[in-house]
Formats: sequence, C-alpha cells, structure tokens
Amino acid sequence: MKISEISTETLEKIKSVRWDRIIEKHEGPESWESVLRYEEPEFLSVEECSILLPVDKSHHPNITIIRCIWSADKNSVTVFLSDTTYEDDPFFS
Repeated sequence: MKISEISTETLEKIKSVRWDRIIEKHEGPESWESVLRYEEPEFLSVEECSILLPVDKSHHPNITIIRCIWSADKNSVTVFLSDTTYEDDPFFS
C-alpha cells in the first residue's frame, strides 16, 4: 500500500488521528496532519500489515522492527524499532 493510493477521505481520517512516541522521554500526542505536511511518510509492511510510520520514507532502509504489540482487534499497534539513519558510529556499516 502506498499513501498516494489512499482516498482523500481516508487521508482526512488519518490526519485526525493522534500518535505518541518515546525517544528517551515521552513525546506526544502528535498530529498526523503535520507529519503529512512536512515529511514524506510511507507505509511499511510489518508482520504482513501495512503500518504508516511518522518518519520520512527515506528512513525506511535504516529501520529495523524489534517488536510489535497488536491490540486484540488489530486496530492499534505499539512498534519498537531501531532507526539508524543518523548513526554516528564510524564502525557502523
């Protein structure tokens, strides 16, 4: 699934949803509207489901999914991931 393939109605629903993240400390809730305006997010396939991550699609090759915790109805998910896009380690390959 690609974000360019979804309907305007679905895109408006996504904009109304809030999301949280923890990077050293809790941040959020955040707005999808700002992510869609300033970034180029894209769906990522995780455990055979398409998940829209609040990161630019240029990060996707550097993302490793560590763990997913799905709700019973699969309508929400907590994703633990590693994004090495800005890795500064000179020995990193």
